Amino acid sequence: MSAVSGTVAAGRVTAMPVAPAAPAVPAPPMPLGASIPHGASVPERGLPAMPVPMPAQPASGASAASAASAASAASAASAASEASAASAASAASAASEAQAPEVPLPPEPPEPNLAQRTGLPPAGAFAMRQTFAKEVNRRLAVPLPDQQAYGRLLQNALDEDGHGDLANEFVVLVDRSANVQAVFVYFRAKAGDPWSMIGASPVSTGRPGTYDHFLTPLGVFQHVPGNMDFRAEGTLNEFKIRGYGARDMRIYDFGWADGERGWGKGGKSPMRFQMHATDPEKLEPLLGMWHSKGCVRIPSTLNTFFDQHGILDAQYEARASEGQSMWVLKANRKTTPWAGHYLVVVDTDRKTRPAWSPGPGKAVREHIPAGADTVD
Repeated sequence: MSAVSGTVAAGRVTAMPVAPAAPAVPAPPMPLGASIPHGASVPERGLPAMPVPMPAQPASGASAASAASAASAASAASAASEASAASAASAASAASEAQAPEVPLPPEPPEPNLAQRTGLPPAGAFAMRQTFAKEVNRRLAVPLPDQQAYGRLLQNALDEDGHGDLANEFVVLVDRSANVQAVFVYFRAKAGDPWSMIGASPVSTGRPGTYDHFLTPLGVFQHVPGNMDFRAEGTLNEFKIRGYGARDMRIYDFGWADGERGWGKGGKSPMRFQMHATDPEKLEPLLGMWHSKGCVRIPSTLNTFFDQHGILDAQYEARASEGQSMWVLKANRKTTPWAGHYLVVVDTDRKTRPAWSPGPGKAVREHIPAGADTVD
């Protein structure tokens, strides 16, 4: 019997009522360190630069109307004068915070990928193991018994979320256990088959014990354009750290989730749940240990692998095929026919560190850069 054991906590993202639409306001600014191409459509909600506690407090009707009015006035002024652009953005941001509830989007009906539509044989999906080994430079050599055990954990999580028959697409699995800190890519051809591992890499998930740091939420998270991804600008913060990684790295946005606070008396607060790269020189060597504010940090080469092959882009590709502008998708991408929909987070709560998932070495731990705990 494998050493891997554990249970999946109830962490599914559930639909919550959304307030009636408010008058349109100028789009809020993108977070520091992120960018979109000129001419692209901006997501219709604020994109915080990191998951932070943001208690949802419904604004009064007068307050919301006032904010919307201010935003509208600022927008009109900005059309007449370039000097008022800053105040317009500020008003738009305030209006967005007043109107946008910090709740998950309702789940979307998953769109079938190309393989699911055409019955494509699965050989190409299993061949992605070789592609992963070639393109991802931070890899974990997971023994077969542990691969199988994680496949069972994945199935349990999908069963609990009502997706037990999911097949013929890739799924990304994360173990947030402090003694594991790993991400896995899985695939199976048809329902009832065991899940097969394609590859694995180290990650950093939420580190409790410090203000503003959440435990990474557990559950099954759908990747949908309603929570539009964006790309890193590669800018340095005041500590000379690129929080989202090098320029053009993709930030996978899974929307609002209830995160368990890792400070004070605990409890839960809404947090913006994302998966993204990190500073390639200063923070990527720390992968393999708790270190983020609640998001999942991944190696930059894994970020590129996910992005280039559309591992989680089934819903994005469906919208693009309908003629919608999915600006975050690159023109030169080579999306796999087995594109998936879901990121799954579990916690095996292992008491000892498995040899196949080593943490950062002593030298790395002793030279953690200043300000490293200030970014996602």
